[in-house]
Amino acid sequence: MRERHIGLLVDPLNGRPLQISRSDQRNKDEIIEGELREPVSGVTYPVARGIPRFVPAESYAANFGFQWNRHPATQHDIHSGLGISAKRFRDVTKWDSHLADWRILEAGCGSGRFTTHALETGAMVVSFDVSRSVDAVADQIGTRDNLLLIQADIYGLPLRPHSFDGVYCFGVLQHTPRPRDSFTALCRMLTPGGKIATDVYPRTVGRYWLNTKYWVRPLTRGMRPESLYRLTRAYVERVWPLARTVRKIPRIGPTLVWRMLVADYSREFPTASDDQLREWAVLDTFDMLSPTFDYPQTAGEFRSWHQKAGLIDIEVIRGHNGWEGRGTLPQDWRQQRARVIEGS
Repeated sequence: MRERHIGLLVDPLNGRPLQISRSDQRNKDEIIEGELREPVSGVTYPVARGIPRFVPAESYAANFGFQWNRHPATQHDIHSGLGISAKRFRDVTKWDSHLADWRILEAGCGSGRFTTHALETGAMVVSFDVSRSVDAVADQIGTRDNLLLIQADIYGLPLRPHSFDGVYCFGVLQHTPRPRDSFTALCRMLTPGGKIATDVYPRTVGRYWLNTKYWVRPLTRGMRPESLYRLTRAYVERVWPLARTVRKIPRIGPTLVWRMLVADYSREFPTASDDQLREWAVLDTFDMLSPTFDYPQTAGEFRSWHQKAGLIDIEVIRGHNGWEGRGTLPQDWRQQRARVIEGS
């Protein structure tokens, strides 16, 4: 972390400012190893590999830390050459490409496939994850003047409320213990006029009730990530020749491959090589079977989150990963909140 970025952080327990109490290793103004301290309570938080850590190394999301450190580059456009992460970032946020005067919060960075494109806008980007996937981001992207990586919990963010012009969260909310509370926590980070873009898996007949992964997950979600990953890779590689044949069945082929518990992106990424599709299949099949939590939502439920958070310009549509949602915190949200409190 850059020393000047400490002003963006607060103690997640009491909201007070933090200080640098120890700096064991530096590179100019960058703190590589050290410690942050809240001077009143004396609580300290380590900085390791340049990343402030506000949660234990392991959590309910340990599987994500494992998978993104195992596949740090698989989904990055610069590695795949497919441009799909940049497209999804643009399509879901609908933000301008030049945002040098913005602060952006990325919730659940994964391997950093979208972090790269947020940084390209010129905004100051604060990116967090509860898992050790932040290390994968550091490895792939390195240090940037406009990037602060932190390991933190969405329910206890070490950030000042209402200080971000844009917040986005892709592929994450359904994997948190309480998705609606997670969404609300992110809305609290928006500055008046700030915009939020998120997505959730859909709870529909095809994507939920007939989705094979939800039948198998009770058996796999408690497995050690290392063991499940070995089984997943062995299974995908064993059935891959059959998957290549099945996907050729007109209209329903790729859907049948998904029902076989093999993530198949041949329809979405027609220019991808067979090796790329197989690697994505290993990664995303593991991603389907390993999460502790997986709570898809109906469109109506997802829209209600936006409404109850007091957002305006709400849009909920079917998109890349299920339901995509966008909204804006009103400029006069403080007055609206005061009126609600007075009325109650």
